Amino acid sequence: MARFKKFKAPKIATVIGNGTTIHGDVNFTGGLHVDGLICGNVIVEQDGPSALTLSEQGRVEGDIRVPNVILNGTVVGDVYASERVELAPKAKVSGTVYYNLLEMAMGAEVNGQLIHSKDAQPQMLGYDGQEGKAEDPDGAEAAGKPAAESDEDGSERLPRGR
Repeated sequence: MARFKKFKAPKIATVIGNGTTIHGDVNFTGGLHVDGLICGNVIVEQDGPSALTLSEQGRVEGDIRVPNVILNGTVVGDVYASERVELAPKAKVSGTVYYNLLEMAMGAEVNGQLIHSKDAQPQMLGYDGQEGKAEDPDGAEAAGKPAAESDEDGSERLPRGR
């Protein structure tokens, strides 16, 4: 059985206290502890052992892009954690959680998706321009030339009236 090394959060360098509201993005390094409200994104400035701790009183209305995230408060937005997400019993997330390692306590809520970052595919629009088109290595379709369509007998033809 594989044993995981116990996670040790970096020393807290910044505290946003209860009763404090920040409107705008928060960029930080090291450890950030939030008891207040952030109306904006929370982003780590540079790679390294950075962590966000959101207490039971804390709330973030925006996306979180931090390698290590410990949540016990409310997040309205997506969480992107390249390393680890810990959802404590009072955590409430309305959005998608992208994680590498996930720990979730009984009582934690995620109203959205949980997506392992290794499995995440880049999101495409509903129509990516490939459905029903013949292969076109020259890019003729992009140059405004219509794609060939197949007849019932399998032979290709150009569409009429275009």
